[in-house]
Amino acid sequence: MSGPVRVVIADDQALVRTGFQMILAADGIEVVAEAADGEEAVAAVRRARPDVVLMDIRMPRTDGLEATRQIISGGAEETRVLILTTYDLDHYVYAALTAGASGFLLKDVTPEHLVAAVRLVRSGDALLAPTITRRLIERFAPRDEEKSVPHRDLAELTPRELEVLSLLATGLSNAELADRLTLSPTTVKTHVARILSKLGLRDRVQAVVLAYETGLISPRGAR
Repeated sequence: MSGPVRVVIADDQALVRTGFQMILAADGIEVVAEAADGEEAVAAVRRARPDVVLMDIRMPRTDGLEATRQIISGGAEETRVLILTTYDLDHYVYAALTAGASGFLLKDVTPEHLVAAVRLVRSGDALLAPTITRRLIERFAPRDEEKSVPHRDLAELTPRELEVLSLLATGLSNAELADRLTLSPTTVKTHVARILSKLGLRDRVQAVVLAYETGLISPRGAR
């Protein structure tokens, strides 16, 4: 992608918005709008069509979870949502990821990590460390007896694609997948792209969530 990264910052604390804006602007990232609640965030996305939204979870009126749902379902296909939270196991985070968010950041993130995260998500990747993924799944994913019927489109995956999805869900990068499966990085990238396309998923985070929710992989097996 060419051109500067365009970001909307949604947080009910003005100081947080200002701080993030200064950090991003210093690295050439353009903040096109700010929002103090989820309703303003949805309106800003519809108006500005940013690449990335930094979305606080706990805001007045419309919270970040509902705002994420509205943004993802509202046709903003190129906009990625990064969840901001004070707590690394906030139960809203898991719900936001299932709603289509591309990852999350703690509010005490370093400036360097914030900039890197925004650029990573803008590139189409997802931001969720494997250890955090497992902790979220272990705490909030449906238990075996609560699991719904497996995602019908899993049947459309080839055996190799199912293998790639299972390993991807443990947090392996494309390079690590290539090494594990003795494939070229380009081939792995192609497999991942086909998995996302067949399952109708936006990015790797949604693939990870789906792998756990359908029982393709369990938190215990991912350790």
